[in-house]
Amino acid sequence: MKRIWIITVVIAALLAPLATAAAERIKDLTSIAGVRSNQLVGYGLVVGLDGSGDQTTQTPFTVQSIINMLGNMGVTLPPGTNLQLKNVAAVMVTASLPAFARPGQNIDVTVSSMGNAKSLRGGTLVMTPLKGVDGQVYAIAQGNVVVGGAGASAPGASQVINHLSAGRVPAGATVERAVASSLGQGEFVTFELKDTDFGTARRVVDAINLAAGDGAATALDGRTIRVRAPLDSTERVAFIGRLESLQVTPEQQVAKVIVNSRTGSVVMNQRVTLQNVAVAHGNLTVTIGTDVGVIQPPPFTDADTVIVEQGNVDIEQAPSTIFNVAESASLSEVVNALNAIGATPMDLVSILQAMKAAGALRAELEVI
Repeated sequence: MKRIWIITVVIAALLAPLATAAAERIKDLTSIAGVRSNQLVGYGLVVGLDGSGDQTTQTPFTVQSIINMLGNMGVTLPPGTNLQLKNVAAVMVTASLPAFARPGQNIDVTVSSMGNAKSLRGGTLVMTPLKGVDGQVYAIAQGNVVVGGAGASAPGASQVINHLSAGRVPAGATVERAVASSLGQGEFVTFELKDTDFGTARRVVDAINLAAGDGAATALDGRTIRVRAPLDSTERVAFIGRLESLQVTPEQQVAKVIVNSRTGSVVMNQRVTLQNVAVAHGNLTVTIGTDVGVIQPPPFTDADTVIVEQGNVDIEQAPSTIFNVAESASLSEVVNALNAIGATPMDLVSILQAMKAAGALRAELEVI
């Protein structure tokens, strides 16, 4: 039998949820509707590899791409030509087109091998059109591929840090087409909370109205806030910049417990509470109860004697399991005590799921 006692003063646990959250900028709490990035993708070739390219016998699309590229350049290969290429690799090229990007601006691209190339180090990406979801070309990528990898070798051993089948081309794409934005259209600008919360939306509206005047901001729902903005583009940009710098204290989020079933990690916020429950599981016996402690005042003072409740956790490994939880015990005590006796991640997940199903775990349970 293994017994573990964890004593925690309940007053501290009760005061923790009352701690006020720190103020944050509206810029950190919200995003502006219409101001977003767009994903681009393209198919291309990396050439100039040192024998580490695709094995063309197993990647016929690489050979076909070379033939098509040479044909576009006016080079015609005799029919039946068997290309044995070792310095070429077929790749997918991806990039993120930032908001308000204009033609001529450079953006970074990521190059990833599609075939069985061993390494893209030292290669050069040949001109590759990057398309959006609508099929239009928004950027053209080309340049030397930078692969972040380090190799270390010793007699009888070899180690490679990071894989070499993906790399980046810094500022390797030039924007050719701009994406239209609705920010400068209409009388209103819409702020969208990153996390839906009616209380936080109300506080953001109050802060904007205090800075810009009553009636400037209106909450459409728990996520969307509509703000009347100047029609002139220069004034509108300055107006949005001022609003984004306003400080707002968000409402505390709902109680939530995140459990990683693979690693056994448990993350919870300070709003999590427990109710009375009994759960039977495996060969563990866990009893969580309440003790009463007395705090005596210093001698010759007018202070009164204080009686406080203390949570304790008593865990046993026995053939039969009884899991008793009292309100005075916190979930962190339960998790710490179970981990101390070597409970597996699946034991922890099963117990928390049973507590949630019984209504004893007053929080959202998310298993990843």
